[in-house]
Amino acid sequence: MMLLRDFLLRIHLCNGIGIVGKSKIYDWIQSQKSTRFDVPSVDSLIKIANIRGGNVTRFSSTYIQLMNNSERVDQLVDSEKWLCICDEHYPYQLKEAYTPPLVMFYRGDLNLLNEQMLGIVGARDATHYSMEILKQLLPGPLLNKLVIVSGLAKGVDTWAHQCTIANHGRTIAVIGTGLNIAYPSMNQQLQQQIAEEQLLLSEYPNGSRGYKNHFPERNRIIAGLVESVLVTEAKHHSGSLITANLALQNNRNVLAVPGRINHYLSAGTNELIAAGAKPILRSNDVLEEYIS
Repeated sequence: MMLLRDFLLRIHLCNGIGIVGKSKIYDWIQSQKSTRFDVPSVDSLIKIANIRGGNVTRFSSTYIQLMNNSERVDQLVDSEKWLCICDEHYPYQLKEAYTPPLVMFYRGDLNLLNEQMLGIVGARDATHYSMEILKQLLPGPLLNKLVIVSGLAKGVDTWAHQCTIANHGRTIAVIGTGLNIAYPSMNQQLQQQIAEEQLLLSEYPNGSRGYKNHFPERNRIIAGLVESVLVTEAKHHSGSLITANLALQNNRNVLAVPGRINHYLSAGTNELIAAGAKPILRSNDVLEEYIS
């Protein structure tokens, strides 16, 4: 009999099914009254996940292959450690978020997931204003209390990780590629350092490239893991604002650094503040959100 954990890994690795469909399958399993887990038929899964068109064939073929070929599963996992949504150590706050990943591959210290977390995001082409803000906010009490979570992208993400490490803090990087791929490549050394000393997470198996849809999907994990998301600089339409909106959907706190009203990289943060996000002027403004 297959364990639920191993079944969910196979669903996670299937082609032809998106994050919503995978969540529907997990929710359906959770809704069953039986104390034992029985593997559903492929036709049942297609119906539960509402898979349509050409994706039916793509899903069916990879599902049958993965269910009947453990070597193929091992090949995709590639000896990486992985955490399943049914595991005891899976973060509770992420499990309660919208469309949580069924599986996350990881390298590093999984205990960081038990701590209070702050997400920091911002523009990839951020100015030195963001760097100065991070240097002002992060050292001291904030890093002593909180784990900093970001996406290891160019710009604010990279600076948030670097500033945290330089000040002996703790950080988690959630990436949009497999754990064995650095994107951008300039962050290869930083990614390796985080994997060895901190925590590196991805829902994508090794070899997965940074496809366009991976980054908003990565953002939903950041928004789901943390209690608050801080945006330092952002354009009017940007990935950082997507993360902020995902945080709002998950009842997280959205924090923003105010900026010049005539600068395009402050347009997003100023709009967030106008819409009700908390303006951040000092580190205590952030810490207030974590006082129980």
